Amino acid sequence: MQIVLLGATGFLGHHLLPSLSAAGHDCRVLSRYKPGCRELTVIPRLEVRQADIHDDDQLEKHFAGADAVINMVGILNERGRKGKGFRKAHVELTQRMINTCLKQGVHRLVQVSALNAGKGSSYYLKSKGEAEDLIRSAEGLNSTIVQPSVIFGEGDSFFNRFAGLLKAAPVMPLACPDSKLQPVWVGDVVAAMTSALDDPETFGQTLIMVGPEEYTLRELVEFTACVIGRKRKIIGLPDALSRLQGRVMDFVPGKPFSSDNYRSLQTDNTSVENSLWRFGISPRSIENTVPFYLAGKGHQEQLDRCRKKADV
Repeated sequence: MQIVLLGATGFLGHHLLPSLSAAGHDCRVLSRYKPGCRELTVIPRLEVRQADIHDDDQLEKHFAGADAVINMVGILNERGRKGKGFRKAHVELTQRMINTCLKQGVHRLVQVSALNAGKGSSYYLKSKGEAEDLIRSAEGLNSTIVQPSVIFGEGDSFFNRFAGLLKAAPVMPLACPDSKLQPVWVGDVVAAMTSALDDPETFGQTLIMVGPEEYTLRELVEFTACVIGRKRKIIGLPDALSRLQGRVMDFVPGKPFSSDNYRSLQTDNTSVENSLWRFGISPRSIENTVPFYLAGKGHQEQLDRCRKKADV
């Protein structure tokens, strides 16, 4: 298949593209800055094209002749605080993409959304849900929506970010420490997406992808500290202070945390349903994966120490 990919220059895309190439697909990656994607050019059957994905004419040009489109565009924070950035990245782009697919005769669409999209009060989840509604209501598309929990793996922005913070400070004030998450390994998500791409049984389906276990945010941060071998004091903030931290961080460059992140964490990122099993995938745990890329050569020693501490 000739596949056009949006948002493929991020963490998930770097893992998905080699899998699609190995499966025999030709990948056309759209990026706003082509020179920054040199590391992708070593992947066979892949072409990087510089494009403004928010421009209708450019989308039409690059969608021409494609068999499928995969959209992985997503932001966790916006520049402002009123939801306009989320709507542009998630809702408006999705509508523009749907229109272009129908105009260019591209009938296969895979949309990477978020677990519990449409639920809660955060702009992130609400805009993801609106995008899903647009796709489900579009006629003439064989679409599949992927709803993953927090995705982890080599190069992720979850465990790696917490590892960096834990290395920098002996004490970590943690907002929403009791929020529940069910992290899923990027390799499992990639395998399922690659299989689903040309599987007619996934047309019109929503695929939920989660890991084998649920954790609180505090447990995940404590696990990260253990893996990197740092003894750190994790102070779980009560709800009022968690909300306040989000408001303060709204004005910090880069927004390491925000009010919208706080609102997203009010909805547990977990599910009893898991579509990975339908592809014959047994979800990989964080205990058997994270130490390999966070702890380096000493991963086995760190893993044994963490297991002993958790009495596993």
